[in-house]
Amino acid sequence: MNRILLPALLLLTACAQGNPEIEGVQSFKYSGGDHRTGRLTYAQRPPVGGPHHPVWQNCGVYDRPLYDEHAVHSLEHGAVWITYQPGLDTGEVAKLREAVQGRPYTLLSPYEAQPSPIVLSAWNKQLTLTSASDPRIPAFIQKYEQGGEAPEIGAPCSGGYGETA
Repeated sequence: MNRILLPALLLLTACAQGNPEIEGVQSFKYSGGDHRTGRLTYAQRPPVGGPHHPVWQNCGVYDRPLYDEHAVHSLEHGAVWITYQPGLDTGEVAKLREAVQGRPYTLLSPYEAQPSPIVLSAWNKQLTLTSASDPRIPAFIQKYEQGGEAPEIGAPCSGGYGETA
């Protein structure tokens, strides 16, 4: 093999192995920038991208459900949205609160009719979990908060909509 190609191939291989996909993460394909008003229907629950309200949801911890349309706009800005089924054990919710504490681009809220007790969503990515002790939670936040495929990384996650559904 050519002396120049071999080091380049090794570098590409090392880079690919340095950022492996988190086990169980599902991928989707949405592009950003589609702002609409009114209630929208999403293929995933909670949604991971697509059309959304022109005003984003303020990042933070909420004890009531959020409007999908505002939260999706926050995902477009590089936020991670952690949702949990209403009625999830209070100890589990406390662990989720700890996971997002001090993280400026995260949302935490209950979510009706989601497929598992806990769901982590970022733009075009989603992970369903059964326990707040799962070690993939900090890994997901680390990888996708202000990262991943979010079209508007660095756009605000405050100064937007702060109400609940």
